[in-house]
Amino acid sequence: MAWIYLVLAGVFEIVWATAMKQSLGFSRLWPSVITIAAMIVSFALLSAAMRSLPLGTAYTIWTGIGAVGAFVIGILIFGETLSPMRVGAAVLIVSGLVMMTTLDALIREEPAGRFDIPGLLFESH
Repeated sequence: MAWIYLVLAGVFEIVWATAMKQSLGFSRLWPSVITIAAMIVSFALLSAAMRSLPLGTAYTIWTGIGAVGAFVIGILIFGETLSPMRVGAAVLIVSGLVMMTTLDALIREEPAGRFDIPGLLFESH
């Protein structure tokens, strides 16, 4: 359930970022209201996800969904530039998200500086 909360939190981050752009610096009422409401929902869902997901993983995935989503919305809705460098940057963000979730699945953190990779046991000093 935490992963569902986290993905939804990321979607609401895209919503508030888009609405903030449309608010023109909070000078338009309804986009401003949508921005603040979506921020509250996004933070609440992120908080719920963090009850069982590690901080670094949850925060990285949340910001990554928001960053890549805002990138796509910027191109599709606001006509922002689609260049090879920008696409490459988005690919690197998605690659980092995949790595973060893969590592989270492989490494189970334990108290007292111990973590386990299947078949190996590491101890930090």
